[in-house]
Amino acid sequence: MTIKHRTDFSIDDINGRLPGRLPGLLGIECTAVRDGEMDGRMEIHPHHLAPNGYLHAASIVALADTIAGIATWAHMPDGANGFTTVELKSNHLGTARKGTLTCTAVARHVGRSTQVWDAEVVHNGKTIALFRNTQMILWPR
Repeated sequence: MTIKHRTDFSIDDINGRLPGRLPGLLGIECTAVRDGEMDGRMEIHPHHLAPNGYLHAASIVALADTIAGIATWAHMPDGANGFTTVELKSNHLGTARKGTLTCTAVARHVGRSTQVWDAEVVHNGKTIALFRNTQMILWPR
């Protein structure tokens, strides 16, 4: 079964909502949306690094959570008015100091009350982190 994404927005619309918020401050941007998937990227800058000079885990988590979160928004059921992350698990397999990180989030479950997304963060063709995000769908009261 194909999971259909909303079509009432563009990537430019999504990226236009990021400046001034954490994803915008970190330089995260969405690059593509497909049925059941979302892609994004973040260029590594000094403010993404930990004091040891390597990529801070929180920078990687922010990228993965942002892309999975926007994927949730792009796949919300009609009538829902929001979502929130209720669980995030991460496995960090490598690190980086410069270059660009890419992230792809893939839907594993898209229901009326929850969605589950797996996200993979890649640097120079190598997976450096794996994530699983559970999102709760919010409905008007």
